[in-house]
Amino acid sequence: MRGISLSRRQLLASGLVAGISVSAGCVGFGSDTTNDDSETVLKLSLTRINGPLRDKYVYEREDPSEQWDEQALDAALNDEQYTTQLRKPFFARSDDPAYVVHEETYYQLGSVIVDEVTGTYPVLRLFDSEDDPETAIDGSEDGGLPEADQRAVHVAHMAARARGNEGGFPSGLVQRGGYVYRSEAARNESDVLAEDGPEYVTFRDTTYQIEINREQFQEPVYRPTAEPVANDPEQMETILKATFVGARIAQANLSTEAQRIVAEARADDYSEPHPFSDAYTELLRDLDKRAYIDGNIRKDAGVHTNEKEMIRYEDAYYEYILRFTSGSDT
Repeated sequence: MRGISLSRRQLLASGLVAGISVSAGCVGFGSDTTNDDSETVLKLSLTRINGPLRDKYVYEREDPSEQWDEQALDAALNDEQYTTQLRKPFFARSDDPAYVVHEETYYQLGSVIVDEVTGTYPVLRLFDSEDDPETAIDGSEDGGLPEADQRAVHVAHMAARARGNEGGFPSGLVQRGGYVYRSEAARNESDVLAEDGPEYVTFRDTTYQIEINREQFQEPVYRPTAEPVANDPEQMETILKATFVGARIAQANLSTEAQRIVAEARADDYSEPHPFSDAYTELLRDLDKRAYIDGNIRKDAGVHTNEKEMIRYEDAYYEYILRFTSGSDT
């Protein structure tokens, strides 16, 4: 039922865990930094969402998200006792709710913390090796390690690369300076954790010495919830609109030049250097993005750039992104 759109939960489907955040300074993860001596250019991208919002945000009970815990879903819908550890059962957050329709009733899915447990798990850390031993095993996808170890080596490599540098790393993946083998299946599959496991591994032309430590973690225990919110599609559509849609813009209320900017952004993005034209400034105000107008949003606390948001323009929904680039990038 979902449309094709790269939502936060679909990012999870590509291998990222829930709640991923990126440490400041990480190159390539949403940086909005431009050179101080370069021209500041603001790019607007608009993508139309075809069909109702229900197609994008609501799953059928018979066809749930692959990332959901189906036992948790059954328990929540039937008001049964069930708990999960390590992850939220539906990857739902306050700014990214999860919804399902079951027997003509729409539910908002979530979870509450009901307990805390202590677990002990192996932590893989990688350190640069002064030697290049012949016994080093290939940790890439072309090597002979199981898939669970390949993922662990990749994440631990990111932590090792950032160690001592100004750059960052995906903090939702890296924990305690390495990779934590939380999954029992991953631990059982692992060659790296075996008693006769490798001491060295190579990844992206770097040889690392392997360090494994078993460490304690305190973790929340989640109980899944399913709150009925609507009994018909129209009511659900209203809820989704109130939840996800920001500005509502009528074409008739825009100047001719602002309408042209929207048309160009829909076709192939629109870019303009600062100081912005009157038409671009008008559009930014209608998008409720006044903080962008001075061209120096990086100094505005609490304002996040490069984030996808949604508007309604005339009779259609659009996702849009505003991002600063240097003049040479346009």
